[in-house]
Order: sequence, then C-alpha cells, then structure tokens
Amino acid sequence: MSTASTINPQEQTPKRERRKEARPGELLDAALDLFVEKGFSATRVDEVAARAGVSKGTLFLYFPSKVDLFKAVVRENIAHLFPTWNEEFNAFEGTSAEMLRYAMASWWARIGKTRASGITKLVMSEAQNFPEIADFYQQEVIKPGNALIRKIIERGIQSGEFRPLALDHAVYTVFAPMIFLMMWKNSMGACAASADINDPEQFLQMQVDVLLYGMASTKPT
Repeated sequence: MSTASTINPQEQTPKRERRKEARPGELLDAALDLFVEKGFSATRVDEVAARAGVSKGTLFLYFPSKVDLFKAVVRENIAHLFPTWNEEFNAFEGTSAEMLRYAMASWWARIGKTRASGITKLVMSEAQNFPEIADFYQQEVIKPGNALIRKIIERGIQSGEFRPLALDHAVYTVFAPMIFLMMWKNSMGACAASADINDPEQFLQMQVDVLLYGMASTKPT
C-alpha cells in the first residue's frame, strides 16, 4: 500500500479550504487592522488577503474592490450599532442628562476604545483624495450619529432640562470630545506614552459635566 493512500483526505485539504466559512470575518478583521495602521491609500488588497490567510482572488469573491472592503469594515464595526442605540434610547426611561452620559460611555465602550476608533482618523485624513469613502462615512456614520445626539438634546429641551439651543451646533459640541479622543488615540497617543490620556472615561465624564452645565435650563447657585 502506498504512503499516499494512508493519508486522511481531510489532512490533504489546504487550510484555506477548511476555513471557508470564516473568511469574510477574517478578511474584515485584517482589513480593519491594516486600514488603521497604514491608511486607505497605502493598504493593498493582497496585504489584507495575506494577513487573513487567503488568496487575493478569494478576497475579491467577497469584496469586489478595496472601496467595497472599506465599506464592509465600516458597517461591521460602526454602522451596525445605530439601530441598537436607537432602540435603547427609544426605551430609555431616565433623564436626558442620564441619556447623554450613557450615550458617551456606550460610544467609548463600543467604538472609542476599540480598533474601530482609527477609522475616523483615516476618513478625515484621506477624505479629499477619496471622496467616495468620505461620502459613504457621512451617510453611514455621521448622519445617523448626528440624528441620535440631536434626539437626546431635543428630548432634554422638550422636558425642560435643557435650555433652547441651536441644535446643529449643539450636536457637534457633543461630538467634539469624542472626535478628539479618537484622533488623539490614533495619532499622539499611539506615538508617545507621555502624550496618552490616562483615563479616557474620566475625561469623557468631565466633558459631559461641562456640556450639561452649559445646556442646563437653570444654573446651580
């Protein structure tokens, strides 16, 4: 009997074939890592495929282009959270101040402290050269995010917790510390330990305190 006949056919199957069902998720994980590390322009699809352990041809079976791959990364790591957040806030029974605190804490836990926080820096730095990904990010992340924060502020105004505000400006005032943390984490914070913010959660809570003081309908004496 030949040696080949004693080998289990399963053992002869290449690793890539045995991991077929896991490929899309592994490709998205690899793409997220490389996009955050290198940026959109400098990331090559063959690098993504190699890091995921598949061929470039396999990657293109799932994602026809690098732009499609980027869009899938954004949907997988950020955009899919907005329906859940909307459901949570629609059912929220606390004050609008408590809702805002929860929103910012939840954002940090689900996006800010994860690898996905680097996507914002990528889009802001490469939007001019890649308007398609900037427009996609605007539609899938910025607009639903703005709508969510706007809903919280409007709720507070209607309940009398918050004074009347220019909503468009108020929304970006709330977003500003979150954007700052993501940009800092993936630039200065990534390059020098001395430039790191020691406790991002405490920083966010202080920012919420400042925001709530400024938005309050009555000021403490």
